[in-house]
Amino acid sequence: MDYAKMRAIAQELGAFAEQLEGAWTVEIGPSGPILAMMCPSKRHEGTIRRIRNQLNTQLPATHPDHVCENGPEIEHPTIGRMRRPDAVVIPESVLDEEGLAVDAAQVLAAVEIVSPSNPSNDYDAKLADYPAMGIPLYMIVDPRTGTIEVHSEPCKGRYLSKEPYIFGDSVPFGPWTVQTSEFRRYGKDG
Repeated sequence: MDYAKMRAIAQELGAFAEQLEGAWTVEIGPSGPILAMMCPSKRHEGTIRRIRNQLNTQLPATHPDHVCENGPEIEHPTIGRMRRPDAVVIPESVLDEEGLAVDAAQVLAAVEIVSPSNPSNDYDAKLADYPAMGIPLYMIVDPRTGTIEVHSEPCKGRYLSKEPYIFGDSVPFGPWTVQTSEFRRYGKDG
């Protein structure tokens, strides 16, 4: 199925999802459009906020016209993929453009916080899709285990480099650093 058809189906699914209770997202993966219920916990959202705030503080020095935001879809029509990362580093100007999705070629980095219910989405599906889309940096934060992976150097549909970290580390993420001492694990206090 060509990407235009998949995108049309995804838009129909999105309109359908607006009629449903709860929060839903539509993505286009290797098998086509996917409708999935989102159940982000407070800790999931808190971790994204911390990462976004830290990167937005550092971006003016490295990429003055970029921001770290959550929400925009990213797409790569040539390979037939559309994903919605938990956070992306993109040019601020794209947020004022018409349309629903950001061209993957404009994305400097993607961040995903692993959900307890579907970890394979971040560790398998998106770990294959993001390098195929040409996204230079991908950070996976896993509050289930208190671990972090930073993937870089996309080449032929995979990342050549993977660096592991744990909560509490100062994590290099491209030209930026993410302090993780305030990240919280699922089901753990303090």
